Amino acid sequence: MTISFEKEVKSRKTFAIISHPDAGKTTLTEKLLYFGGAIREAGTVKGRKNSKHALSDWMEIEKQRGISVTSSVMEFQYKDYHVNILDTPGHEDFSEDTYRTLTAADSATMLIDVAKGVEAQTIKLFKVCRMRGIPIFTFINKLDRQGKEPFELMEELEAVLGIRSYPMNWPIGMGLNFKAVYDRHNKRLELYNHKNPSKVDIIQVNGPLDPVIDETINDDSLVKQFREEIELLDVAGDQFDLDLINSGQLTPAFFGSAISNFGVQTFLNHFLEMAPSPVPRNSNEGIVNPLDSNFSGFVFKIQANMNPAHRDRIAFLRITSGIFKKGMNVNHVRLGKPLRLAQPTQFLAQSRNNVEEAYAGDIIGLFDPGTFRIGDTLVENGSFEFDEMPHFSPEHFCAIAVKDALKHKSFEKGIHQLTEEGAIQLFKTYQKVVEQQIVGVVGVLQFEVLEHRLKAEYKVDVRLERLPFSYARWVSGDKKDLEAFTRTQRNLVKDRDDRLVVLFENDYQMRTAQDKYPKIKFFENSFIKQS
Repeated sequence: MTISFEKEVKSRKTFAIISHPDAGKTTLTEKLLYFGGAIREAGTVKGRKNSKHALSDWMEIEKQRGISVTSSVMEFQYKDYHVNILDTPGHEDFSEDTYRTLTAADSATMLIDVAKGVEAQTIKLFKVCRMRGIPIFTFINKLDRQGKEPFELMEELEAVLGIRSYPMNWPIGMGLNFKAVYDRHNKRLELYNHKNPSKVDIIQVNGPLDPVIDETINDDSLVKQFREEIELLDVAGDQFDLDLINSGQLTPAFFGSAISNFGVQTFLNHFLEMAPSPVPRNSNEGIVNPLDSNFSGFVFKIQANMNPAHRDRIAFLRITSGIFKKGMNVNHVRLGKPLRLAQPTQFLAQSRNNVEEAYAGDIIGLFDPGTFRIGDTLVENGSFEFDEMPHFSPEHFCAIAVKDALKHKSFEKGIHQLTEEGAIQLFKTYQKVVEQQIVGVVGVLQFEVLEHRLKAEYKVDVRLERLPFSYARWVSGDKKDLEAFTRTQRNLVKDRDDRLVVLFENDYQMRTAQDKYPKIKFFENSFIKQS
């Protein structure tokens, strides 16, 4: 291992941004890209009529509706760091894509709307981060608007999410009365300019009691409240503890306004100093260290038609150890075959650049002719596999059919590719004369995305008929028990790997079947190992 290799790996910071819809996630992402020099102007998302859309929202449906429906990967250099941002969809009907993307991150930034606090979608995404034990950094956004009191938000983080917080800075005022934030670590004021928020004046002080604060803020009641709150934080609040932060038990909290560009660069500077470099990963042969010279990585996302002109398909690979070199040969563990990795790319949303080499922590795109599946492990030497990707049971189902029979071939190609992406789960009816295809999704919005993408990318119109099911369970058992089960059970389907699945309309139906067939095993996910 060379010093330069270790330095390259440790300079990598790969993190996801999670939030509820409309908390300002896409705006924050673009401001981070702006400070990293990746873009000259940060676009904001305000609705479908706005001609400007966010760079990270590259799908046509995202531009039209002003929302993010698929994860984007963006990388840039900032100071001595190589930053990889995973921008996840915040919409409440997001797909599994969001969950899987979080497996490629070493840390997460959680965005909270100061007026709304902790919201439903944030809770779901936080739970995935908590399961992985990754560090979580909190950015409390929209401080230039009136919202909840800072202490109330801290209490909410603990009561709702079960995580303690350490405010890295503290606001003086809020909304129309917002004056500044006080940087607790650097002992300085960052003044908010209502007429020009991007212009931040920084004043060094000796601490919260410095008379300079009185002169600068020029509001006795605000300064008095600020000092009382800082004293309470210092006496009764949690202490800064990097070990607790790294284990995901304590979240550093930052106050600011992404749309006003206030506090974003301060957050970025602190975050990059504290956030972990690439972390070890679990495999079926033990822990894989990122500083191991043996190249390895796993596919966490597949995206078709990022460039519609070329009808291409890209597999997103998180490098977990070693150095990637263009044209290198690796072992595709699932297929048990050697593979040459040619034409790798790195990303700024849908924009791509060829890459000659990359390191543990980086995310690269590989041209995929149908070779890859989500969760595939690639390794230079050996045949170990990383832990399986999370798959969630769909909660909404539709029968799907092509309107024009002459478009059947394009329809099958589109459905197959979108299934490979993980955007949908595809099932086929079991032992029926006329086979019916059924689409299952985690969120209802995915039906709209499916319909739109089939139309835009494959020139196919489809009919979607909602079905009354709410649960899918993969089943297994010995041959005799399964034969008895399939003779009497209705609503049986098979997944894309011909594994048996039963669909239920409600929890009562499901529990009744489980009680009636105690020898049959019901699985909420498709982790049953493939042969």
